[in-house]
Amino acid sequence: MCAMNSHSHELLAVATLTILAVVSPGADFAMVTRNSLLHGRRAGLLSALGVAAGVQLHVLYTMLGVGLLLRNAPEWLGVIRLAGAAYLVVVGWTTFRAGPAREGALAASAGLGPWAAWRMGFLTNALNPKTTLFVVSVYTQVVSAGTPLWQQAAYGGFMSVAHLVWFATVTFLFSEPRLRARLMARQQGVNRAIGGVLVGLGVWLAVG
Repeated sequence: MCAMNSHSHELLAVATLTILAVVSPGADFAMVTRNSLLHGRRAGLLSALGVAAGVQLHVLYTMLGVGLLLRNAPEWLGVIRLAGAAYLVVVGWTTFRAGPAREGALAASAGLGPWAAWRMGFLTNALNPKTTLFVVSVYTQVVSAGTPLWQQAAYGGFMSVAHLVWFATVTFLFSEPRLRARLMARQQGVNRAIGGVLVGLGVWLAVG
């Protein structure tokens, strides 16, 4: 009974921390929003799938023990941080400089292929040291060393599913046809706003 209560408390802690981390605005939110608005629902959903896959990467190397190495080797976390920051700045600057679509505001939906949309979501999450620290902290401070491997893997699966569900919701919101049409009617302003946010996040990540 004591072990069952312990695992119940552990599950509740993992679920609570994951949900709080997922809904906190950040680079993943900005990237999924960008692709949903500028390229449509399919691109947004594929980016959400990429984010969920990125979470699994963090979970995998943490369960293999690499997470502890990263946590205790600031130079490697610094490399990840700078790579992620550079990626956000490049995507943000490209978005900021992009002009309106010539053949109607919604014509931009053809500009991002499935692989590119997934890859953007994956890289944004995989190169985010904040996600690294979150996953490592959960597995080292919340999950017991005696927790079975299958249960630890299930926690990782929950983290990915939570990210997918949340960012799929974000996608459906920002790709809603009427909202998207209104925003894309002011596409250049939208490009600059989203691009500015991504560049700002990249700079913040680099100096944070």
